[in-house]
Amino acid sequence: MPALSLRLPDDLDHRLEEEASREGLPRSEVARQAISDYLARRERERFMAELVAEARTAYADEAIRREAIEMAEDFLEADNEALEIGEGRKPGEPSSDENGQRWWK
Repeated sequence: MPALSLRLPDDLDHRLEEEASREGLPRSEVARQAISDYLARRERERFMAELVAEARTAYADEAIRREAIEMAEDFLEADNEALEIGEGRKPGEPSSDENGQRWWK
């Protein structure tokens, strides 16, 4: 395993020491975990930024936007049927709200 040497400000060094003591781990292990978590978070942030940029680009295209809306409308009925079944009703059967009953009472 390669070694890494770095200088820390006194306050950060103190916080690292306290965390290592709380966790019962060596300082180097706490630092490894922190670096790993940081890099994973940054990778997720980059991925989400790329996903949002791609979605914005696609949504700016009228044909793609229209197709997405049509797909969503096609699945709306299926979503409602799944919800009805999940609530223990038969598809098309009115909900308790529609019968004047509230589910939270």
